[in-house]
Amino acid sequence: MIKELRRQYNDNFTNEAYRAMIAWLGGQYNHDPKFHVAESPIFIPNEIRDHLLAACNDVLDVVVQPDFAHRSAPAIPPGENVPNQTDRPLFMQFDFGLCRDGEGNIIPQLIEAQGFPSLYHFQYLLDKSYRKFFPIPDDFTCRFGNRTEAEYLGLLRQCILGDHAPENVILLEVDPTNQTTRIDMVVCCKELGIAEVCISDVELDGGKLFYELNGARHQVRRIYNRVIFDELKARPDLKRTFNLIEVADVEWAGHPNWFFLLSKYTLPFLNSQYVPDTRILSEISDLPADLEQYVLKPLYSFAGSGVDLHPTVEKIAAVENPEHFILQKKVTYAELIETPDGPARTEVRMMFVWPDEEDRPVLLNNLVRLSKGEMIGVRYNKGKTWVGGTLGYFAP
Repeated sequence: MIKELRRQYNDNFTNEAYRAMIAWLGGQYNHDPKFHVAESPIFIPNEIRDHLLAACNDVLDVVVQPDFAHRSAPAIPPGENVPNQTDRPLFMQFDFGLCRDGEGNIIPQLIEAQGFPSLYHFQYLLDKSYRKFFPIPDDFTCRFGNRTEAEYLGLLRQCILGDHAPENVILLEVDPTNQTTRIDMVVCCKELGIAEVCISDVELDGGKLFYELNGARHQVRRIYNRVIFDELKARPDLKRTFNLIEVADVEWAGHPNWFFLLSKYTLPFLNSQYVPDTRILSEISDLPADLEQYVLKPLYSFAGSGVDLHPTVEKIAAVENPEHFILQKKVTYAELIETPDGPARTEVRMMFVWPDEEDRPVLLNNLVRLSKGEMIGVRYNKGKTWVGGTLGYFAP
């Protein structure tokens, strides 16, 4: 979007350099990404940066209210309420599509909010990778708060480990070795010195949690949670004594309830120029007359699963659990990013943490997804190039 940097990057790009970058990236922690890393980052001008920051503040003004968790409590499905809920989310992600308004100006539109971790450690590695192989200006950064790499990793260490020794902290996931985003987990565990543990390998014994590492049994005192209930329920083959919902003497680095409390369920609470009209389906008495201008989304899906871009009155009437769906006004992503085989659309994820000592969440990093398909996501971009996961660089 900064034209001179876009042109410079495109002119210097070669497939040989890109392949070398991907090989180098995979070699740093001996793990190759299982998703397509985009051929390019994006360069975000100050005007759009300021819109993104204003949009985030509009969302945060709602999330930091003392009654936010209470208002959102109905979002937690029956049987999925995890004990010892924290007062605040530790991790927050806000996804914005970059769209054009009626006057042709670029304006971010909030697509989704998540009270769940994102690829914090992979984005650190990705920044190093682009800088090693392509012309990224030294004074541009993907991080916020003028943090160095060491300061960035240090804050993540503080948030995830808390006051505990690494051997008493685990990254918890469902079948982690087969997760598409495992490279983020590999980098995280290496940098923090913690273990990557499948939930089936955690033992609940006398109200305490344990896992084995190199033949030694360790108590789990803090969990960096990456488990999503839908994935957990889909794996009855994983025999386990712990399913998140049991009372256990453990701290959470990202309490599981916040996956629901801060989610698409939050969007109807928000009144901002950066948030498209969004309503819980069960609360709509009269459907919009311009229904073709709306999209139907399940509350808790990932990667576009279950999204209906073309809802009809008949389809909506057939929805079995309307309280688990939203109807959201469509936005039109602008074709902003010039690439060798046509323009790409983009979505920017602003990545926050909220440490206990901070009054307000702290913006750390960003994640960008490029798309040339009908939607953002892998399934809509198969066989395409200059799409996929990347990051945004901001001017000083």
